Amino acid sequence: MKKTLIFFLSIFLSSISFGQEKRVVSKIDSTKTPELVLIQELTIKAPIDSVWNAYTTKKGWESWAVPLAEVELKVGGYIKTNYNEQGQIGDSTTIVTHIINYVPKRLLTLQAEITDNFPEFMRSDAKDFFNVIYFDELENGDTNIKSFGIGYKNNPKYLSLMNYFIPANEKTLMNLIAYLEKKE
Repeated sequence: MKKTLIFFLSIFLSSISFGQEKRVVSKIDSTKTPELVLIQELTIKAPIDSVWNAYTTKKGWESWAVPLAEVELKVGGYIKTNYNEQGQIGDSTTIVTHIINYVPKRLLTLQAEITDNFPEFMRSDAKDFFNVIYFDELENGDTNIKSFGIGYKNNPKYLSLMNYFIPANEKTLMNLIAYLEKKE
C-alpha cells in the first residue's frame, strides 16, 4: 500500500512540475548575425497592473525574485537587487539594472551593469546587453510577457552561458507566476 501511495504521489507531483515547466517558453534566436537573442514568453493569470507592479516596485521584486530590492522607476532610473538576504543594497553582490526607457504597463528596457561577479568574457560586451520586456493585456484579463535578452554572442562561451541562464530565468519566472496567481 505504501509503495502504491508513493508511486501515485510521485506521478502527481511530476505532473504538476511538468505542467508548470510549459508555462515559460524559452528559445534562442540566431539573428543571422554574430548575436543571439534569448526570447522568453509566458502568460500569467493576473491583471496587467499586478504584473507591472511586480516588475517595477520594491515590494514586487521582493515578492517573487530576490530578498532585497530598490527601484527608481524613471527613464535613467534603476532596479537594484541582491540575492543575498544577509547582504544589503549597494554591497558587492548587488546587481544594478538601469532602466533605459519604459512605457507604463507596455514596455520596459533594461541594461544590467556587468560587474566582477560576471564572467570575464562578458565585460567587453557589456554595452551590447539589453533586456526588452513587452507586457500585453489580454482580453480575458490575463497578461502576456515577452522578454528579449539581446547582445549575446553566437559562440561556445555564450551558448554555455545560455545553458545556465535559461533554466535559472525559467525558475524565477515560475516564481512570478506562483506569486501573482496565488494573489488573485
